[in-house]
Amino acid sequence: MAINKNHEFEELDGVKCGIVEKSVSPERVTFLKKLLEFNKYTVVVVPSPPPKAAPAPVVKVAEGEVAPPVAPEPAPPLPATFTVGVTDYTFNTINAIFGRALKTPNGHVVTLAYWQQEEMVSHDEIPYYEHT
Repeated sequence: MAINKNHEFEELDGVKCGIVEKSVSPERVTFLKKLLEFNKYTVVVVPSPPPKAAPAPVVKVAEGEVAPPVAPEPAPPLPATFTVGVTDYTFNTINAIFGRALKTPNGHVVTLAYWQQEEMVSHDEIPYYEHT
């Protein structure tokens, strides 16, 4: 069981893993897998479980009447999402980013903007505690 929402772990494909992100797109999986493997983590990716379906509506019928046939509505196709984890179940995304523990392939420190894919190049920021 997780200590808090920021430190989740569970079993993925039979391996206890620290959860990096849940319900991510295939493009995001590619980005995270490349970044985490560069930082020497073993990445495990599994399809996210489908959301729970709503129960079928109950049709009340008066005594003696025949219930009309209810055709099930086809469910819209769900986008394929994945859960990304690393085999180091002590991994914590927040600590890794703000602790400056992750590096980009070009040697820069991973910033929050880079992690969220808002910037394609990580700009090493001077930590707040080193400002003069």
